[in-house]
Amino acid sequence: MEFPITRMRRMRKNPQIRNILRETRLTQENFIYPMFVKEELKAGKIEAISTMPGQNRYSLEDAVNAAKTLEEKGLKSILLFGLPDKKDDIGSSAYDSRGIVQQAVTRLKDETDLVVMTDVCLCQYTQHGHCGIVENGEILNDETLEHLALTAVSHAEAGADVVAPSDMMDGRVEAIREMLDLNGFDDTIILSYAAKYASAFYAPFRDAACSAPSFGDRKTYQMDPANAVEALREAELDLMEGADILMVKPALAYLDIIKAIKEEFKVPTAAYNVSGEYSMLKAGIDAGYLTEDAIFESLLSIKRAGADLIISHFAPDFLEMF
Repeated sequence: MEFPITRMRRMRKNPQIRNILRETRLTQENFIYPMFVKEELKAGKIEAISTMPGQNRYSLEDAVNAAKTLEEKGLKSILLFGLPDKKDDIGSSAYDSRGIVQQAVTRLKDETDLVVMTDVCLCQYTQHGHCGIVENGEILNDETLEHLALTAVSHAEAGADVVAPSDMMDGRVEAIREMLDLNGFDDTIILSYAAKYASAFYAPFRDAACSAPSFGDRKTYQMDPANAVEALREAELDLMEGADILMVKPALAYLDIIKAIKEEFKVPTAAYNVSGEYSMLKAGIDAGYLTEDAIFESLLSIKRAGADLIISHFAPDFLEMF
């Protein structure tokens, strides 16, 4: 069947036809909004993040109020990052039952119907800024696992629906699953940062979360951007260890990885539309080089690649478009 019998433009001739034939659709349920909660901030003292226009660090009270406002606009899920008052070499404030994330989780579960997810990592809580315990300049894998598991349990005790380990230590999903189950949290979901790349696109986030490493880099535990097969191995191992949802981070530069993981494992798959991707598009729009349509198009590409869930700083923008 060739032209002139087959005319593909028939299916594009007006908005109504295009809408009913659209293959990929974004919905409110697809989005998870990442929020930064800073312990030392008092109510009403919101800090703008200079490297991420439109994004803020919130006090506990303001974070809850902002989440409520977004829920009224249709937001369904939130991912919390904590900025503690105190840091030490082992990130002990990450699993403090009165920590800022734990307090935020409890408030949000009491006052909203949002699905509350928490980042499980040590980088924001350690003086050195690495995601694991450090000894003689080396990031120790196995010694870190207990601290991550304690953090996940403390989040579950506070009421978190989903814990999301982002550290990329080997075996952390198994350690977290075992500790959750031993403490009666067998229903708590693990959303694993399964394929987290050592990416240049994280720079604005490190400013936002005050989590840049004080020495070296994270290339011994985050993935090499050149590797794709390795991502499948990482994802498979996390599933074997008990992950319920797999995540790829970043998103836009790794659409092939999202597609490969979704097709290979056919499990719920998330993608993190990270800070650098956000700031890059925002800068282009502010400069007049792009229109805001680029936001929707970029988010659509992540969904089209296979992501069921999209963690994105653009979530409020999408809610305004919806």
